[in-house]
Amino acid sequence: MRARRSLPLVILLGLVAGGAYGYARMTETAVRADKPAPLPVPVSLATVEQGAFDRVLNGLGTVQAYNTVQVRSRVDGEIQRVDFREGQKVRKGDLLVQIDPRPYQASLDQAKAKKEQDVANLGNARLDLDRYTGLGSYASRKQLETQTAMVAQLTAQVASDQAAIDNAQTQLGYATIRAPIDGVTGFRQVDIGNIINASGQSAIVTITQVEPIFVVFTAPEEQLQAITAALKAGTVPVEAWSTEGTARLSAGTLALFNNQVDTATGTIRLKATFENRDNALWPGLSVSTRTRIGVVTDAVTVPDDAIQHGPEGLFAYVVDAEGRAQQRPIRAGRSNAGRTQILGGLSPGERVITAGQYKVQDGSLVADAHPPRTAQARGGAQPGAH
Repeated sequence: MRARRSLPLVILLGLVAGGAYGYARMTETAVRADKPAPLPVPVSLATVEQGAFDRVLNGLGTVQAYNTVQVRSRVDGEIQRVDFREGQKVRKGDLLVQIDPRPYQASLDQAKAKKEQDVANLGNARLDLDRYTGLGSYASRKQLETQTAMVAQLTAQVASDQAAIDNAQTQLGYATIRAPIDGVTGFRQVDIGNIINASGQSAIVTITQVEPIFVVFTAPEEQLQAITAALKAGTVPVEAWSTEGTARLSAGTLALFNNQVDTATGTIRLKATFENRDNALWPGLSVSTRTRIGVVTDAVTVPDDAIQHGPEGLFAYVVDAEGRAQQRPIRAGRSNAGRTQILGGLSPGERVITAGQYKVQDGSLVADAHPPRTAQARGGAQPGAH
């Protein structure tokens, strides 16, 4: 009897539980129906391209003056005139410093007077020799030989006098110090009124030639054969950039490479020449260099930003026709002008992600955040419109 009474209660509890479960399922289904589909991840896309690609060696270098001269005095004396400004561009032969020339002028005048005296004595000795020769047997042999020796001695003395004149003239010229090369002056080390000595260690000023100018840089020893082949083929262009690589400073050509490899670093030193008309390069400046040693005619390239580093190596996200990103391992070569050569893993025409990879996973739905604008969207006229 008690069992019959409990049966309706069990049925009632079952109906309540079933209704609650059905209500929960209906509510969950409604929530799912109202929830929107996931939006694609916004990214930037680029196309894998194929075409000519410059083979470029990147390096670091230092600018060196084409010529550097420390101007010194070759005579002693008081500085009477300084005819240049610090940092001034000078031409070869321009007056820099004038040293008191009077002592050297006096030495020159003395040497000239001595020569005139000896020339007069030589003329008189030659006349006497002519007289002794004309006397014939009336003149003794000793007199003739003595007079001949006198003429020879005075002739040599006149030659010595001329050498003294040349030396005095040279010393006088040293009193006027001129620029030995074209260039830019540095800090002045002397002032007017100071006594300068030829034996002094300090220079009057240092002149550096900056037009043209050199850049000395290094390259891996493995590239020596490629560099040699490029030089044999013709001119090898070299560009000098700022150290951070954001601004091109000047363009020049490779002049030579050193005659030995640095065994400690495994590099070869190279020197490039730049005209430097705008003086963008300055001695001592650190620069980055880009040397073009050849061209790959059919290289496959992508923007540098498309290449990612992972635990297993380099990879890139390739977007398929359905707009889903697929992670693909790649092999990369050299980079130049913002693009990197792909040696394997990508094909021309494929689309790769260049920005926004941190939000993407393998298989994620993506969309180009900056799609190419059509002619109509840019405000251009439609074909055939008037």
